[in-house]
Amino acid sequence: MEQLYIALDFQSADQVERFLEKLAPHRPALKVGMELYYAEGPAFVRHLVRQGHDVFLDLKVHDIPETARRTMRVIGQLGVELTNVHAAGGKAMMEAVLTGLRETSPNTRLIAVTQLTSTDQDMLTDLMIPHAMDEVVAHYAREADQAGLDGVVCSALDTTHIKATCRSGFQLVTPGIRPNGTDANDQKRIATVTDARRNGATDLVIGRAITQAKDPKVVYEALLSEWKGIKQ
Repeated sequence: MEQLYIALDFQSADQVERFLEKLAPHRPALKVGMELYYAEGPAFVRHLVRQGHDVFLDLKVHDIPETARRTMRVIGQLGVELTNVHAAGGKAMMEAVLTGLRETSPNTRLIAVTQLTSTDQDMLTDLMIPHAMDEVVAHYAREADQAGLDGVVCSALDTTHIKATCRSGFQLVTPGIRPNGTDANDQKRIATVTDARRNGATDLVIGRAITQAKDPKVVYEALLSEWKGIKQ
C-alpha cells in the first residue's frame, strides 16, 4: 500500500510511452482505466507489468456473480497489483469475484468502488437512494469488508466514516486528488494530498494534475514527496 497511482487517461500505447519517457528514471505505479484498456487490451497491461510498474487495473467489474467471477479469473492472469469491482453489485457478486480472482492470482488485491467521486447527494436522490452520502459509502464499504475484499475506492472525504466501520488494515484508495490551486474538472468530492493522508487514505490516484502538467516529472516528484512525507 501507500502507492501513488498515476491515472493513464490516454487513448493509445504510444501516448502512454511518450508520457512515461518524461518521468524517467521513475517507474511509477499506474492506473489503467477503461479507455486505455479497451483501446490497447490485456497485452499492454502485461507490457506495463513487465516494465516494472505496479498496475491498478480499474475496470469496475459489475455483473451477475458467475459472469463477474469468470471475468476476474481472466484479470487474475495479467499480473496486476490491484483491481476492482462495483460494490453496488452486491455482496454475493463480490464474494464470487474474489473466488474467481484467487483461482488465478494469489496476490492481486481486490477493492470495491463505493461511489464515484463525480457523485454528489443530488445524484443519489436522482438514483432514488434516500440516505446521506456518508451512510451509503460506509454501508457499501462494510459489505465489501464482509465479502472479504481488501478495501475500497472512495473519496478522501469518506475515509473517516469507513475507518470507523471496517476492519483495521482495510485499504482506502482515493481518487479525486487535486493539488492546491488546480481545477476540479468533473470531480465533485475532491481533496488535496495532505487532506487524503490525514483522513486516513492508504493509496492515491492522481491523473490530469500530472499527465497534463507542463513538466509531469516535477509535479509527480512533488506530489510523491508530499504523500510520503506526511504522517497520519
